Amino acid sequence: SFQNEINEVPFFDIQLPYELALKIFQYLGKTELGRCAQVSRTWKVLAEDEVLWYRLCQQEGYLLDTSISDHSCWKLALKNCRARECTLKTNWKNRIGAVSQLQYELGKILCDVHSCDGVVIAGYTSGEVRLWDTRTWDYTAPILEPMHSPGDAGPQPHVSFVRINSSLAVAAYEDGTVSVWSLMFGREAIHRYQHNQRIQALALGSEGATVATASGFEVKVESPNDRGFWQTTQTFEIQKLVNFLNLVPDVTGSPVTVAAAEDIVYLLKAEDPGKVLHSVYGQPVTCLDVSAHEAAFGVKTFGWLLNEPNQILLYNLETSQCLKKMGNSMGDFTCVNLQNSPPNMLVTGNKDRRVRVFDLRKSESLCSFYAHQLGVSAVQMDDWKIVSGGEEGLVCVWDQRMGTKLWEMHARHPVRHVWFNSHSLITANIPDDKTPRGASITDDDLTAHRKHRGIIYAYEFSVDQLAVESVLPICRSSYDEVTGYNYNIGLAVPYDNI
Repeated sequence: SFQNEINEVPFFDIQLPYELALKIFQYLGKTELGRCAQVSRTWKVLAEDEVLWYRLCQQEGYLLDTSISDHSCWKLALKNCRARECTLKTNWKNRIGAVSQLQYELGKILCDVHSCDGVVIAGYTSGEVRLWDTRTWDYTAPILEPMHSPGDAGPQPHVSFVRINSSLAVAAYEDGTVSVWSLMFGREAIHRYQHNQRIQALALGSEGATVATASGFEVKVESPNDRGFWQTTQTFEIQKLVNFLNLVPDVTGSPVTVAAAEDIVYLLKAEDPGKVLHSVYGQPVTCLDVSAHEAAFGVKTFGWLLNEPNQILLYNLETSQCLKKMGNSMGDFTCVNLQNSPPNMLVTGNKDRRVRVFDLRKSESLCSFYAHQLGVSAVQMDDWKIVSGGEEGLVCVWDQRMGTKLWEMHARHPVRHVWFNSHSLITANIPDDKTPRGASITDDDLTAHRKHRGIIYAYEFSVDQLAVESVLPICRSSYDEVTGYNYNIGLAVPYDNI
């Protein structure tokens, strides 16, 4: 080829070796490389060198787990990645996509929902725990079988909490039992342990195999040893009842747990068991989230007494220093998302109905949306959008930079779980009332009490993953372009204007 014949590249009034010229071109972006390709035939070959475009692709965060030999034309690969991202953004903004309900009638009433990378786990008042893998559109989900003690007769205890990561699923039950399943080894539980009292909080590491539970004044940390046998690796005694529990991600060595118990935040490490990260008497913690190096939590102060409004505090976990006090709201901060937010950003929800985004390098909020009538119950953000859920059952998608609401969806119960990635969104509306009047627990009528059950939605915005079955029949139009109503759903009848 022509490239193999090029040894020297004309660089103004000198000739440079190809490798040296390539090193200079590594500092150029896409636009500059495009301009250089128009200079001459030699420069075109150089500007379209696979090494340059492979590096650009990696720098922009595309195809990170590939090697240079995986594609024959990296310029085209980058172009396709950018086009796909642009399509996804458009689909998110205009709610173009498919939505599915993950329903399981026999489970009675929904108790807790969690998800990881599109795999959803749900626990019910029937004591059953169920999985869905929304990445495959194959929603015949397995029910995970609990490890019953011999002689367990009668109804199963309600599920209190469920958590999932890439390899494990965990459920805590009302009777203080905790079951752990491996997602690799089928439906049988691989580990089970017991607390004497009701479990108040459950945490599962974002990666790896570590489970932490809080019951009474005790926090237990369980994980498998080198031979794969599960054991209690740490037990901590603390002074108050735990409200929130998180495992710090990406920790080498023994696991580190952050526990918020009323007005004290503990940093629980094996070598320093009772370390207090934060404590102000009479100022309870209202929400908590933890990233690899920091912890963020809402603190409720008595504004009418001390004239100090409620705040979000940010602590460094290595130095145990308070880095930042953010916000000054009359309402309690009800949810905070630090771990899934872009670098140096944090998103919070508040009882005063507002969603606020904070830059961790400043103290005042970047933007604040008047979002939900009854207070915000779940939030997540990325570099351009925010998804928030409210106590009144509304899920809203916001354009962060414009400060506008793009669209909303409503279901009957409070939104307790929101999770999204580039192409999918999972939301769960979970009833507060687990034993509604008139809904007999022994009732086998599956449709009569559907309004009490709670609901999980899975949205898919990437066109190549849309399943035909997942769209409502009226929205399945054989016409290419049909003007529908403002959410771009092509109707089965080709109305010109609606």
